[in-house]
Amino acid sequence: MIRFGLLCEKDHEFEAWFRSGDDFETQRTRKLVSCPHCGSQEVQKALMAPAVSTSRKKTQIALAMSEEQKRMLAQLKELTEKIRESADYVGDKFAEEARKIHFGEADPRGIYGEATPEEVRSLAEEGVDFMPLPVFPEDRN
Repeated sequence: MIRFGLLCEKDHEFEAWFRSGDDFETQRTRKLVSCPHCGSQEVQKALMAPAVSTSRKKTQIALAMSEEQKRMLAQLKELTEKIRESADYVGDKFAEEARKIHFGEADPRGIYGEATPEEVRSLAEEGVDFMPLPVFPEDRN
């Protein structure tokens, strides 16, 4: 997952998570990305400082969050957990199962799992509705 700083035509700045740069472009082209402030679908990437790795010993970078940001992060984690609890985990069969549901070959239901960038691109091109779930650092431990 990658976080992009975005900018709408009315100069509202916001951030969103995507699986890749190509995933952002696909969603933007399909008008699936909109400004949370005004609803505009004319969105572009904002300039962002690159992540630079040096030869020095790497340290973890932390985000100093305001209380409001901490509250929003907690809500995002709670929502992600509720989505996972109410959906079936299909592992690396996500693309296959999503297609079956989309084309009426399987009963409609919520699913989650993993997909390769190629599978994600293909699903988007086929018009299959899906969205990435955020992965939090503690999910990897």
